[in-house]
Amino acid sequence: MKINICSRCFLVAGVAFALSAAAQDATHLKVETVDLGGEVKLEMVLLPAAKFVMGVKPGTGPQAKDNPQHEVTISKPFYIGKYEVTQEQWQAVMGNNPSESKGPKLPVTHVSWDDCQAFIKKLNEKTKGGYRLPTDAEWEYACRGGTQTAFAFGDTITQAQANFGYGNAGKAVAVGSYMPNVFGLYDMHGNVWEWCQDWNAPLPDKAVSDPTGPAAGKERILRGGCFYDEPNGGVSSTFRYEFEPNLGTIYFGFRLARTIL
Repeated sequence: MKINICSRCFLVAGVAFALSAAAQDATHLKVETVDLGGEVKLEMVLLPAAKFVMGVKPGTGPQAKDNPQHEVTISKPFYIGKYEVTQEQWQAVMGNNPSESKGPKLPVTHVSWDDCQAFIKKLNEKTKGGYRLPTDAEWEYACRGGTQTAFAFGDTITQAQANFGYGNAGKAVAVGSYMPNVFGLYDMHGNVWEWCQDWNAPLPDKAVSDPTGPAAGKERILRGGCFYDEPNGGVSSTFRYEFEPNLGTIYFGFRLARTIL
């Protein structure tokens, strides 16, 4: 298993207002490339520690009551997947492919939260470890990229920017087919829903640090929407969806995070 870390020429000065003081001097984001074997690579982007405003602006959406705006501190840098996990990556780790529509660069689908945990366990055994699902807060921070708009690209989004709505591709497409956000992350809006680590619960209305959600629950959080959803039905930076952790569908995939050990 080979790991290569390089600097990516990707300016983050435009979002420096959202970053911690220690991170504001950084002008590049690092990308870690992991060789999974068989020429299959996994790319992870290092995000700096930050403070940002999470949640829905009052009166701007159906989830404003349960997901109020509040300040969140991400106290430590962490890695997050540059792309959604692909079918070839799943195959390299698990030796199978549960997806109905096949394609090496398509996001793996039909995976439950429990399936993701099995994948992560095997991946950690094959590598230096630290892989996990992103928390709900980490996901929104990564998606926003320093913005406070409804989408990473502004208060509106078009089908030239992301795969959503059946009027577009009408199915999941190869990861990286649309433009990245300011952090260089692809498909944070649309394509497939992405599992997060947290159990579902209303968000707090006060400042928190490194939130991980409740200790128990019935449903896990998913983020980002999918190819089926409309902008007001899931693909915004703030929309939170929940589902039973033992079930997967054609609309569900995931993106990895990694703790720096």
